[in-house]
This record gives sequence, structure tokens and C-alpha cells, in this order.
Amino acid sequence: MFERNINQYAQEAAMYKQLACYYKYSNSQKYREFYLKHIESMQKLVNVYHQTRSVQQPQPPQVYPAKVRLLHVAPNVEALDIYLNNQRVLQNISFKQYSDYISVPQGQYRVDIYPTGIMESPIFSSIIPIMSRMAYTIAVGGDSSRLQVMSFMDSTYLPYGKAKVRFTHVSPDAPTVDLVIQGNDVMFPSVSFKQATEYITVSPGILELEIRETGTNNSLLPLSSTKLDSNKVYTIYAVGFASKEPKLEPLFLTN
Repeated sequence: MFERNINQYAQEAAMYKQLACYYKYSNSQKYREFYLKHIESMQKLVNVYHQTRSVQQPQPPQVYPAKVRLLHVAPNVEALDIYLNNQRVLQNISFKQYSDYISVPQGQYRVDIYPTGIMESPIFSSIIPIMSRMAYTIAVGGDSSRLQVMSFMDSTYLPYGKAKVRFTHVSPDAPTVDLVIQGNDVMFPSVSFKQATEYITVSPGILELEIRETGTNNSLLPLSSTKLDSNKVYTIYAVGFASKEPKLEPLFLTN
């Protein structure tokens, strides 16, 4: 029961955040409405989590780890070493490379980024909260002048025989974009840098997709014959630069 509520409130919080971002500059009333719903869902998520802790207190609490995957999407940044709480967990990771999921306890994690083999001082550090039972992709992105660490909560639940897909914008210089299905149906509208959409469940098959500048027919990247297999959860990342090398391209990750 608690686990279902945690997943539900986490998904609702992410959905309302996406809707708030969508209306932020076009409809202040809807922006405020969805932002307040986002805050409400986050409060419910925290409350349910604390309830699970209180219910388990009479017995020695069972430890439920989280899963974390690390991803390098900074286009003009060389190979990196990544540390979590002063422990190196990934060495010599290059642009578009990523790790398998690793299990970690719940907690606050300091993420330190170093050029491979150079331990003088991190070139970027960030604190990332990790909740038990959840799966995360921690992406090192931006560019060499403004490195950033982004945390995305991944979904692992999937109805049998279906596929799930979301879109994540990590191109530092690309504008806000739409992910469009052939025929001009917008699959994911107005996705801005550092934003991950909600997942949608789809039937397996081949889709003709295209990344366009939001609200226009200006194609930034065609994704021809995108195959989605059954029983897989996909995240389509837009990586690279829109205006220089390395050029914008898709990166498909599965959970």
C-alpha cells in the first residue's frame, strides 16, 4: 500500500511540475495552479515516506536500497571520474557513456566530478537526495564553461506487453523543443533544457519521430524508424549541440 502511494505521488509530482513548466510563460493562473499541485504531491510523498518509517519502527527496519545510474552528457567535456560521498564509482567515462544501475542506501549524496586521473580538486560538486526503492539517472551535463549535475527519477513499472517512453532535453544550446510523431501529433510539447517529461505507455512498434523547435516546423533532429520493443522502458535523450560540434543526436537508454 505504502509503496503504491509513494510511486503514485512521485509520478503526480513530476507530472504537475511538467505542466507548471509548460504554462509558466503563457498562463500564470494555470502555472500557479499546477505548481501548487506539484508542491502538494511532494508533501504527500514525504508524508507517506515518513509513515513507512513509523510503521516499521516496532521491528528492526528492513533496508531498501535505491538504484543509481551515472551518465555523461556534457558534449565538450573530456573523460571524467565520478565520486559519490568521496568514493569513486565511475572512472574514465566519456560523452554519451553511462553506467549500469548500482544499489546505494538512501541519503544525501555529494557528487564530485574530476577530470580522469586528476584529483587536485573537483571541477564540479553537487548534493543529490536519493530515496529508497527509487531508481535515478544522475547526468553530468552542460558544457565546459558551465558544468551541471542533473538528477532524473526513473520508472521501472511497466504493464506486460507494453512499452513506456519519455523524452529528456540535455542539449546545452538547443531551444525549447517538441517531440513530434509523423503527422504533426505532438508527443511531448515544450521540453526545455534539463527537463524530463513524464513517461507515456505505448504499444510496441516503430514510430517516425522528430525533434522540432517548439511551436514551429523547424526540424532540429529527425528520429526515423524509432523502434520500441515490448516490456522495455525508454528514455530518449537529446544530446550534443544544436549549433556546433558535436551535433545534436539521440541517446536511447532503457531501464
